[in-house]
Amino acid sequence: MKVTLINTSDAGGGAPAACLRLLKALRSQNMDARLLVQYKKTAEDGVDAVVKGAWSKLKARFNFLYERLPFIFFHERDKSVRFAFSTANAGTSIKNNKLIKEADILHLHWTNSGFLSIADLKELVDTGKPIVWTLHDMWAFTGGCHYAGTCDFFTHECGDCYFLRGSSPNDISHTGWMRKAAMYSGNKNITFVACSAWLAGVAQKSPLLKDFNVTSIPNPIDTNVFSPQDKLNMREEWGINPFARVVLFGAANINDRRKGINYLVEALNRFNTHCPDSNLVEVVIFGKNKHFDVKQIPFKVIELDLITLPEELAQVYNLADVFVLPSVEDNLPNTVMEALACGTPVVAFNVGGIPEMVVHGENGYLAEFESANDLAKGIHEMLYAENVAELAANARNKVLKDFNNAKVAQQYMDVYRSILK
Repeated sequence: MKVTLINTSDAGGGAPAACLRLLKALRSQNMDARLLVQYKKTAEDGVDAVVKGAWSKLKARFNFLYERLPFIFFHERDKSVRFAFSTANAGTSIKNNKLIKEADILHLHWTNSGFLSIADLKELVDTGKPIVWTLHDMWAFTGGCHYAGTCDFFTHECGDCYFLRGSSPNDISHTGWMRKAAMYSGNKNITFVACSAWLAGVAQKSPLLKDFNVTSIPNPIDTNVFSPQDKLNMREEWGINPFARVVLFGAANINDRRKGINYLVEALNRFNTHCPDSNLVEVVIFGKNKHFDVKQIPFKVIELDLITLPEELAQVYNLADVFVLPSVEDNLPNTVMEALACGTPVVAFNVGGIPEMVVHGENGYLAEFESANDLAKGIHEMLYAENVAELAANARNKVLKDFNNAKVAQQYMDVYRSILK
């Protein structure tokens, strides 16, 4: 059985990281799996790129701009939603790629940013090959948004989209929804897999997927890389006060509206009003930061920029006392799983797939949705917990039990075998 995974890239965000981890997990179980990407950014075996020369790189760049610029100039409501909606109007046909032709199963992941258009996706569907489509967000069953927030228009036919300027019943969200309906029509060879039970439940509400099987399998993680390490050694390695109480926050892009950094700022300011030793609290932040002013945070801040090496990322989780992720929309964020695997308790809002990883009071704190006050309470409880060792052990054991490579790979292999019967 040959499986070709398909993703825009193999690094540079949550979906690329999760997809590459799945590739390694499958190959560790002797699965004949390859990953086809638009851009290859790692040196990992089993990954092949569509972009290999100057011409293909130029074409890929054109496709990205051809999709983005019309949206920016004519449709986006404001800059905050610039990458929250993808039209998938431009892309590259890959139906004749060797990895596509040789595959018994095509396994789609995240293919936006000018990699595959809806027309390109339909070409893959029309090959008749069985397709597994892992949902890293909501895009596959909406008119174009990656997360719908409180909007439920995707349960109808979209339209009047609040991401758009001058929205109307027949705006590009509606036409996008209809294009996907046409792509799925008459095709029963797709099995959808959501990374969380939460997202699977949301997906099943969309009429676009009503005739398809939708199941849930989490992302895997290498628990040998993301594992507990000596906290004092890690702090010395990264220049962090060994006596400090360290709060960690991070994301690929910390300014992403979904990651809720404004709630973190408010929560830390509230926490500061009753913190018994504020001079010993330090906040460590990792991830791309274009415009966030760390002076809004009332404690000493150490910025680490974007960390790409998993081994270094594991060290950063290990130097912290608590990882805080105040996301207002999220599927199954890698950062939460990574922190838990390193034995670091997590404080987060009770939203999306996060409760499938964080068990309130056992390995972290689930705060009331969008309550900075409760988030502050969670930070306080985790920083000053008396059962630190128990929290750390519970965090690690949750990942070992539910998200290890072998278990997740086996779940996907069961899906593959079931659709080839």
